[in-house]
Amino acid sequence: MHTLGEGVLNWNKDGRVLTRDQKQCEICEAPKSAFPEMTIMRDVSIAKSEFKAGEKAITKLQDFQNDEVLFDYCRYPAVVDTIKDLIGVPTSNLTAMHTMLINKPPDTGSLTSRHPMHQDLHYFPFRPADFIACAWTAMEVINRANGCLVVVPGTHKGHLLPHGYPKWEGGVNKAYHGIQDYDTSTPRTYVEMEAGDTVFFHPLLIHGSGANRTAGFRKAISCHYANADLCKYIDIKGTTQEELSYEIADITRKKMQRAGIDADSAKTIELDYADIWRARARAVTGSRANL
Repeated sequence: MHTLGEGVLNWNKDGRVLTRDQKQCEICEAPKSAFPEMTIMRDVSIAKSEFKAGEKAITKLQDFQNDEVLFDYCRYPAVVDTIKDLIGVPTSNLTAMHTMLINKPPDTGSLTSRHPMHQDLHYFPFRPADFIACAWTAMEVINRANGCLVVVPGTHKGHLLPHGYPKWEGGVNKAYHGIQDYDTSTPRTYVEMEAGDTVFFHPLLIHGSGANRTAGFRKAISCHYANADLCKYIDIKGTTQEELSYEIADITRKKMQRAGIDADSAKTIELDYADIWRARARAVTGSRANL
C-alpha cells in the first residue's frame, strides 16, 4: 500500500485549484449530455427515486480519460512510478485503459451498494494479464462500515473464472458481474484505508466490496494501466467474455445517443469490443503503442 500526498485530492484547472468535491459537484449538477464520453451510473435501488441530480444521483463515474482535472490522478508521479515498477521499466509506454471515480452510496437496505466478488480481467479484451495493474486510491477513510475493498490474497496466480450476475434479491447494478458459484466461505482480507492510501493489484485478483452501512458516501478513484509495449487486444469470441461484450456495446450506444447520434442509427452501428476499449484508452507516458 502506498500513501499519496494531499495533492492527489486536489487538482488544478485553468490556473485555479479545483478540489475533488468541486469537480464532482460540477459533473453531478450538469445533464449527462454535458459529458457524453463518460459512463455516469446510479445505484439500481435509487435509479427511480427522487434523486435526479446532485451527489445522490451518481454512484460511479467511468471513462474520465478526457477530463484534464480527473486524469491528473492517472499521471500522478508516485502512482506512475509504482506502476512502472510492477508492469514495466522506467521507459515503458503506459496507457490508462479504464478510469473510474466511485461514490458508493449509503445502502437503502437492499444491499445493492455491494459489489460482487470478481476479477477485473473479465472486462478487458487485452493481454497479457501480468502487464496490467490497477491503482485504487481512497479519497477519504474507508473501512468495513462504509464498504471497503475485500480481496482474496494469492488469487492473482490463478486464471480467469466464469462471471455473471449474482442472484441478489435486492437487485444488481448494471455490469456488476461476479464469479459464478463463488464460495462465500473463502477466507478474505478487508482492506481498510486512510485518505490518500493507494493499493495496487493484478487484474486476476478476486475482490469486491461490502455494503455501505453509513449515512455518508464512500469515495475512491482508480485507474487501470497496461504496458502498451507488451499488451495487445485479443479475440474474445467463444470465451466467457463474449456475452459481456454485447452488454458493454449497448452501454456504448447509449453514450453515442447522448453525444447526438439518434437512437435508430446507434442501433445499426456494429461495435467491435476492442474498438470500444481503444476509445477509452489514453497514453500516460510515451505513446499508445499497441493499444
